[in-house]
Amino acid sequence: MTGFAAGQGSGAGHDWSWDLRSVNGKGFDLRLRLPDIEGLEPALRKAVGDRVARGNVTLNLKLAQAAGSAAMRIEPDVLNAALAAVDKVERAAERKGVALAPLKPSDLMAMRGVVDHSGGTIEDSAALLAALLESFEPVLESFVAMRREEGARTGALLAARIDEIAALTDEAAEAAAARAPKAAETLKAALARVMEATDVDPDRVAQELALLAIKSDVTEEIERLRVHVEAARALLAEIGPVGRKFEFLAQEFVREANTLCSKSGDAELTRIGLALKYAIDQLREQIQNVE
Repeated sequence: MTGFAAGQGSGAGHDWSWDLRSVNGKGFDLRLRLPDIEGLEPALRKAVGDRVARGNVTLNLKLAQAAGSAAMRIEPDVLNAALAAVDKVERAAERKGVALAPLKPSDLMAMRGVVDHSGGTIEDSAALLAALLESFEPVLESFVAMRREEGARTGALLAARIDEIAALTDEAAEAAAARAPKAAETLKAALARVMEATDVDPDRVAQELALLAIKSDVTEEIERLRVHVEAARALLAEIGPVGRKFEFLAQEFVREANTLCSKSGDAELTRIGLALKYAIDQLREQIQNVE
């Protein structure tokens, strides 16, 4: 199921923004792009995993220090190297008789790498972690609500497809009943032709024709289709993830529709069987959106 939610927040000297989205997937795959904050990743994986069972989910967090809160940190090794370089320059200038202006601390701080303005490590990571998790909850809730709304729309589409399959199954039953007299006459005519053209055991021929009649009977397929329709309606009424169950059920629908077409022996029943296969294919497409 697809979904999207975004949010922003600030606290513990930082500003941040969330981006949470998902697309359809057979299983649950959560991909995270996060800053390195101890305890953040497992907490987010659990929060999302408790609310989402299926889909390819991506969660991005952009974090920056709030304006005016960035700390400056002196890099000792870089500073010592800079002082040594300055001392070397001053000695060389003194030997040449060149007067240099006194070096100010600001001059040293302006040298590349002497001061780290990135803020270094996060000092109070516990406070920041708590603030981040608190701000993520409404983002996750909005994300789940959007998926729930899409699920309701998808459920209505699934119900329509299931009703269509049920109606076609009833048509198939009527067509199968209507073809019975014609099928019986066809078998009798075939038996008469065989008896006239060959010298075979009539009982043997009758047995073979009886087997053909049994093989062309679609009563079981129709009954199983009806059972699957009821199972699909029951799944729609369930609370919780049902996508994988629906996928399995759709495979059973396909199997029965294929068998119905192969055994039809009648133009009208074949037409209905093909319509069934099309409706089932539409059902399978919609199931890909179901968690």
